[in-house]
Amino acid sequence: MSEIITYREAIRAAIQEAMKSDERVFLMGEDVGRYGGSYAVSMGLLEQFGSERIIDTPLSESGFTGAGIGAAINGMRPIVEIMTVNFSFLALDQIINNAATMLYMSGGQFNVPVVIRMATGGGNQLGSQHSHSLEGWYAHITGLKILTPATVQDAYDMLGLALKDPDPVLIFEHALLYNNKGELDKQAVPIPIGKASVRRMGKDITIITYGISLFKSLEAAEILSKEGIEAEVIDLRSLRPMDDETIINSVRKTHRILIVDEGWKSGGISAEIMARINELAFYELDAPMQRVCSVEVPFPYAHHLEQAVLPQVEKIVAAGHKLMEEL
Repeated sequence: MSEIITYREAIRAAIQEAMKSDERVFLMGEDVGRYGGSYAVSMGLLEQFGSERIIDTPLSESGFTGAGIGAAINGMRPIVEIMTVNFSFLALDQIINNAATMLYMSGGQFNVPVVIRMATGGGNQLGSQHSHSLEGWYAHITGLKILTPATVQDAYDMLGLALKDPDPVLIFEHALLYNNKGELDKQAVPIPIGKASVRRMGKDITIITYGISLFKSLEAAEILSKEGIEAEVIDLRSLRPMDDETIINSVRKTHRILIVDEGWKSGGISAEIMARINELAFYELDAPMQRVCSVEVPFPYAHHLEQAVLPQVEKIVAAGHKLMEEL
């Protein structure tokens, strides 16, 4: 039976169920206990599970991320919450040099089943130091899995899948999605890690996206549909591993590609997607691929400037028109 809940409530429910079913699971991070989480995801969990499993940490991302990695190596199933993706910079050594490499450096002797959650994205008027979308950066690192849940269902399912994975999984939750409401069916079979989802069928262009940009892309697709342009919308869901098969099947269907990514163009995940399409299906393209990304500047604080920097529905619609104009 399904229910309508918020994105944050779905994550909280996933954490609760995981902790009830597996005593090895615990949550640690800044303000996850007494405060209830900086985005209220862990509200009430301290009272339910106690301070040995809901652990408030010092302001030391390197320290507590390293502790989580150590716990994972020793048989626990830690969920490490890093308040925002920007703060994960302080834990890069632990994530990249330890979590991502331990299995290989140990000759297959030690897995690192740690789950690291963090808020990502702009739009909250938090300025240039707290508005990054860096999931594409982390997708460059072999040894990590990178998940980007957009829907309430994925927010719930992906945490459970990540906890069952033997390797480190990073989950990027867009900060503006926490209040979003959607349908959750706890009995539904989860879509596996590494599998994209076609959220809207179409025949004229393919829009490839993930995270909060999914909803902007779906809105743009409805506008384009009223103008006679039917857009297929693919939610990547997972940036590493990436579902090449679903992408290429859509390329062969529509022959026109538009990528929407809140990250920057230069060296970003949108460039990687374009490269893969060039390698695997170049001759299926009827027009040069298009991208809608954030403007390549540090994020401004002023609301109107911040909105001008981010991908928006009207920009996606304009890019769709440009694709159809190409012969």
